[in-house]
Amino acid sequence: MYYGFDIGGSKMALGVYDSERRLQWEKRLPTPHDSYENFLTTIASMVEEADTRFGLKGSVGIGIPGMPVTDDGTLYAANVPAASGKPVQADLSAMLGREVRMDNDANCFALSEAWDDEFREYPVVMGLILGTGVGGGIIVNGKSITGRNYITGEFGHTRLPVDALNVLGRDIPLTRCGCGQHGCIENYLSGRGFAWVYQHFYSEPLDSKEIVARYRAGDDKAIAHVDRFVELLACCLGSLLTAIDAHLVVIGGGLSNFTEMYQQLPERLPKYLLPVAKVPRIEPARHGDAGGMRGAAFLHLTE
Repeated sequence: MYYGFDIGGSKMALGVYDSERRLQWEKRLPTPHDSYENFLTTIASMVEEADTRFGLKGSVGIGIPGMPVTDDGTLYAANVPAASGKPVQADLSAMLGREVRMDNDANCFALSEAWDDEFREYPVVMGLILGTGVGGGIIVNGKSITGRNYITGEFGHTRLPVDALNVLGRDIPLTRCGCGQHGCIENYLSGRGFAWVYQHFYSEPLDSKEIVARYRAGDDKAIAHVDRFVELLACCLGSLLTAIDAHLVVIGGGLSNFTEMYQQLPERLPKYLLPVAKVPRIEPARHGDAGGMRGAAFLHLTE
């Protein structure tokens, strides 16, 4: 059995999956903040309960925000303060008597999608999250690419390409990002970026859901905004795909529910790709909030 933990600042969720990658059991508990010892023992107790329930010692994978294993072997996760700066992977492996694998939560999202029954045929899968920020992961032959610093897939912190200035206008403000740089694409392509660009052009503060509702009701401003946004997404995605050359792009996050873009993106992408490049398949994420657990569990599917 494959055990997958999705650990965040408020909760830790455990999903248990069988050899067919089907969910058999799950449990959620609040993420402890009072002590590192309590953090470890809470995870250990959930694993012990699963072992007892299924009569075996399942493999354990953990998805967590931040850098799961830094150079000195410790976790960096700002919103999990009880464990940040601690050797979580080594301590849990010793405590549980089995290898514990850890990865960034965005990589686990991408890994979960890559192991979907329908998507397994694709060797290179790009997971793209359009949510509060912009992130994701790259999966090659069923395994996540973490990179030197676990920042592979931090697509939101690439800068606007020159084509984006043709879409948005050369006078578009290059807003400061939380990472300290200016002009990162997540300030324009995330859910809040979607709303910010609308307000920039039309001086009206609306959230993304209100804008989409107006678009579907035939509002001229919302239609023009969506046309601009999808073109911007196409030119930014084109730059990423020139480097990654994925067979499949799976989109998650709040904006993934804006289904109209799945028809429009393949039509707009070719002009931003190399002439010989084929447009990849582009699909909405299949597993939603369960993706973190699934992907963490599937860290043990490959060596």
